[in-house]
Amino acid sequence: MLKDELKEKFIVICLNTANKIIKHEVISIGNLNSSVVHPREVFKVAIENSSASIILLHNHPSGNPEPSNEDISITKKIVEAGKILNIPVFDHLVIAGENFTSFVKKNLI
Repeated sequence: MLKDELKEKFIVICLNTANKIIKHEVISIGNLNSSVVHPREVFKVAIENSSASIILLHNHPSGNPEPSNEDISITKKIVEAGKILNIPVFDHLVIAGENFTSFVKKNLI
């Protein structure tokens, strides 16, 4: 989905109570190595679509799937906002070419 993009894109995937995808939407399109994301925009989509939970997804055009410090920081903010709204973040995936990193598998969520 994002492996060949030349700019960073940040996507929220909305899930229903059966963990089925009900919507996915691009929240932000950045430049070569960053995009601006705010929890408000992520949860606006989730709330409008009556999401039970969400998955975050963004790409790294550099080809390096490791999360940056900024990726980790914004993910923590989004996870905390999700706790308040009772909309859990299941995972945050970073796509880089054919590779990806899962925040859950790295114990970052």
